[in-house]
Amino acid sequence: MLMDHRRNPTGTAALSRAADLVTERGASAQLVVLHRGEVVVDRTWGVPPEVPFLLFSAGKPFVAVLTHKLAAAGVLHLDDPVARHWPEFGAHGKGGITVRQVLQHRSGLPYARSLVRDALACPSWSRSTRALAAATPHHAPGAAPAYHVISYGFLLGEVLQRATGEPLRELMRRELIEPLGLRHTHLGMPRDSWARRVPMRGAAGPRQLLFNRRILREAVVPAATMTATARDLATFYQALLDGKVLAPAALTTMLTPSSEGETDRHFGRTIRWSEGFQLGGPDGDPARVRALGRRTSPRAFGHNGSNACLAWADPDRDLVLAYVTNRLHPHGEASEHFCDLSDTIVAACS
Repeated sequence: MLMDHRRNPTGTAALSRAADLVTERGASAQLVVLHRGEVVVDRTWGVPPEVPFLLFSAGKPFVAVLTHKLAAAGVLHLDDPVARHWPEFGAHGKGGITVRQVLQHRSGLPYARSLVRDALACPSWSRSTRALAAATPHHAPGAAPAYHVISYGFLLGEVLQRATGEPLRELMRRELIEPLGLRHTHLGMPRDSWARRVPMRGAAGPRQLLFNRRILREAVVPAATMTATARDLATFYQALLDGKVLAPAALTTMLTPSSEGETDRHFGRTIRWSEGFQLGGPDGDPARVRALGRRTSPRAFGHNGSNACLAWADPDRDLVLAYVTNRLHPHGEASEHFCDLSDTIVAACS
C-alpha cells in the first residue's frame, strides 16, 4: 500500500519514486515508512507482509537496546568490566574491557581469531564464546572503533546471560519482542519456519551459501540471525521514538555519539557510532554515500544489515524507515541504493 502523503503531490511523487527504487533492484522485499506515527508506505515485493527476513547486522540494535534496558533496571552497569559477569573473559589482557566499550565497537575484539573463522564457528554459542574468552585484543581497548561484525552479539549476549541467568533468546522475547507485539520477530529462525524462509540471492559464493544454511538460520547469533518483517522493524523503531522501550535518559545515553570523525578500523572510513546504532547526519564529507542517507538529521539512528536490510528513525522528523530484502550485492552498489532510498524518503516527508 502506497498512501497519499497528506495530499501533497510532491511528497506522493517522491514516495512513488522510493517504491520504484525498490522495484528496480529486483529483490524480494518489504518497505514500511512511518511519519508522525502514521503509515505512509507499506509495500511488499515477492512475499507476503507477514514473512520475516534475515536482518543480518540490522538486528544488532535489538541486543544493544536490551543491554541498555537491563542496565537502566540495575541488572548490570554499562561501565562494568565484561569479566565482572564473565570471569573467564578477563584472560590475556581483557580484564578492563567494559560493556560500554563493546556497545561502542571499541573493545579491541572486532573478531576472536579471524572474521572467517568466527563466521564458521558462529552456529555454536559455546565455541564462539570460548574463542572470545581465549582471545587477545587486536588493538588497545578503547583506542579506536573497529566494527564488531559477529563478536558484538556474543560479547553482549554472554554478559546478559551471565547477569540474569537466562538464555538470551528467552530474555529477548520477554523483554522486547512480546511487550512490543512483534509477532514475526525472532532471534534465530524457529524450527517450524524453515519452509517459509526467504533465501538470500544475488551474490553467489561463501556468504550466500553460509546464510542459506539451516544450521545458521536457526542459530542464536545476536549480531546476524535476528529475523523480522518490515512492519515489526518499523514498530520497534517507532516504540523507541515514543519512549515505550527506554526512558528518555537511557535513550539519550544510547544515542550519544561515541565516534566523530574517527576512522573505523574495520571499514577503513569514518562512521558515526553511538552505543548501539549508526548515526545519521553529516560526517565532514557531504557527498559521501552512506546507508542512512545524506539528508537525515545528526540525531537519526539505525543500522545497515550487510547491505541487504536497513532500518532507521529520525527524531527530528518523527520519521521511521524499515526496509528488508533478500539480495546480497557488492557493498558499493547496495550502499548507493540505500543512500538514494533514504534520501528519497526524507525528501518526501519533509
